Amino acid sequence: MEKRINVGIIGATGHTGEILIELLLDHPNVRITRLFNSGRGGVISRPISEFFPKLKNRLDVACAKPDWTQIKKECDLLFLALPHTVSMKFVPKLIAMNKRVIDLSADYRITNSSVYEKFYKVSHEDKANLKKAVYGLPELYRAGIKSAALLANPGCYPTSVILALAPLLAVNAIETDSIVVDAKSGVSGAGKKLEKEFLFSEIEGDFRAYKVNTHQHSPEINQVLSRLCGKKLEIVFVPHLLPIERGILSTVYIKKAPGAKFRPGGVHDLFRKFYKSEPFVRVRPEGSFPRIKDTVKTNFCDIGVKDFGRTVIVISAIDNLLKGASGQAVQNMNIMYGLPETTGLL
Repeated sequence: MEKRINVGIIGATGHTGEILIELLLDHPNVRITRLFNSGRGGVISRPISEFFPKLKNRLDVACAKPDWTQIKKECDLLFLALPHTVSMKFVPKLIAMNKRVIDLSADYRITNSSVYEKFYKVSHEDKANLKKAVYGLPELYRAGIKSAALLANPGCYPTSVILALAPLLAVNAIETDSIVVDAKSGVSGAGKKLEKEFLFSEIEGDFRAYKVNTHQHSPEINQVLSRLCGKKLEIVFVPHLLPIERGILSTVYIKKAPGAKFRPGGVHDLFRKFYKSEPFVRVRPEGSFPRIKDTVKTNFCDIGVKDFGRTVIVISAIDNLLKGASGQAVQNMNIMYGLPETTGLL
């Protein structure tokens, strides 16, 4: 009998909620049973097609204030597509109901609560479950994802940066104190915000750096990379805002460790072998580098590598709303329920 997963989404009206709905509607093993908003403000129940008219006659489900009775009866898995600092208000009750949870916010990504509090400016309210959460980057943590009850879906910048660095860090082939990341993202990475700096009139025709080496994704990146190489690591991370809707391009500048020796083409071969079994990482041929357009509206991360002398430059491209958020969340769901990882994504 075909496996059927009854899914609810809390935070269904944002960018990631919208993409989740579209992906799950086409997923052969999923039934969307309930859609909820964050429960904040003067919320009322409204058909989801009023938020997204393209869903008219495709999904006849209302988006309403979270109802714990409905969740208990009708949902096996909950996606939390909520703003940072909000998910931790829902997770304890969901876990107590024995529901599986995939959280797309940052609330369960950073294991050190004091670091989380420094970057997100609030106290963490659920330290017990923070310790139990599994970081959901399939290429590195697939084994833990399979049995996860609470999964912390990675951030968009961290996905692009970690995948660009993992092969070289895994073999201790680079200097860990001189890594520089120059990353660019489309404006949808900031979510749906009514703030001046994200208005079309402000970003169109412009290009700027922001949160220079202070971005809230920095500790997430450093945490995973430090775990990978077995020692504390802090990269230089400079994000930029592109005047486009979606997509991330990260250029990573690396110095080889003094004792690291590679034959010609060896660094490229390392990446190719590291990711040869990964369905959503595509290593480009030598001399070829990805563009944002190559990965937009896909769940792929494309990687290009340039090796010269002691310097290696790695360029990665993803769609921040798919491999950087909702697509990766569905990939993780597939792993959690023993389905082929590509189900509903190819």
